[in-house]
Amino acid sequence: MPDPLVIPPGGRAFRTAFQALPLVAILRGLRPESAEAVGAALVEAGFRIIEVPLNSPQPFASIERLVRALPETALVGAGTVLDPADVDRVRDAGGRLIVMPHSDPAVLGRARALDLVSTPGVATPTEGFAALKAGAAALKLFPAEAMPPAVVKAWRAVFPPDTLMLPVGGIRPDTMKPYVDAGANGFGLGSALFTPKLALADIARNARAFAAAWRALGAAPD
Repeated sequence: MPDPLVIPPGGRAFRTAFQALPLVAILRGLRPESAEAVGAALVEAGFRIIEVPLNSPQPFASIERLVRALPETALVGAGTVLDPADVDRVRDAGGRLIVMPHSDPAVLGRARALDLVSTPGVATPTEGFAALKAGAAALKLFPAEAMPPAVVKAWRAVFPPDTLMLPVGGIRPDTMKPYVDAGANGFGLGSALFTPKLALADIARNARAFAAAWRALGAAPD
């Protein structure tokens, strides 16, 4: 098994985007016809990591449009990836990021074989250490509502110091600080950032608010 402290090649791209802004935009429900405009608004606000969950309408078409429209510095991929075969479809659409609600070794292994970035969902230290050994670039602490800052602080005491931890679930600009103080490196952002019913101006406003809140914390991603 690979050493958990070794960053896989795809993970380096993730860390580069993370340095720009360690917030993952989760665009659940995004439609292909809105992809370019939403993606441009996020990038303008500073976002560099964008995830289209596979239970969205025509997710591979949205991923393909985002990849074509956004700069190379933007890392685009899929969330809610449950099947190893879908990892290939994400790669074929130009995506470079595989996000999961769980930690399936088959999905992680396929992502690693294709040199794609994987951020699996974990809720226990056992899952977290196994995911790192399988090549995860970061750990998605999910759901964050069930993993308060005290849990993040406890994990920090035992995980390798360069492990990237991202709470996901119910995060808002005003709830980030306790997690950062406990050792979180960044966040995955869902409905507080984007829903398909929001106007583009509101999505852009939300994106700017999250980016400003992060920068106001003066936090470093690793």
